[in-house]
Amino acid sequence: MKKKVLFVCVHNSARSQMAEAYLKKASPEAYEVFSAGLEPGNLNAVVVEAMKQDGIDISGNRTKSVNEFLDAGVEFDHVITVCDESSAEQCPVFPGKGNRMHWAFEDPSGLDGSFDEKLVRVKQIRDQIKAKVTDWNTCVKP
Repeated sequence: MKKKVLFVCVHNSARSQMAEAYLKKASPEAYEVFSAGLEPGNLNAVVVEAMKQDGIDISGNRTKSVNEFLDAGVEFDHVITVCDESSAEQCPVFPGKGNRMHWAFEDPSGLDGSFDEKLVRVKQIRDQIKAKVTDWNTCVKP
């Protein structure tokens, strides 16, 4: 039986979407992977482009609220928050018995500059998330 993993951040527009996509790609046979946010927004266009450049299309993804999963009574084996340290107090807490972890990543929505300048930094954040997901997936046995 697949383990259920939920990645959570504030808006579900960037970091949690990237983490979800990387774990889905890495271990589709081991995990059912989801992402959600406290205040769902719109997908971050710079993040969509950064993921596309790494061969993953998230352009059709929908942002989701943690309440969708709470209301449905979904239980998760692992709940991983991916908010940065400065907004950790806003990062939602998801109830249940699942293993909880926090991975701090900079928020792409707070970046300044042109699209291309933001893209350079988002690709760095993307690569950090990818490395963390890969490392966790290697270490955790479903």
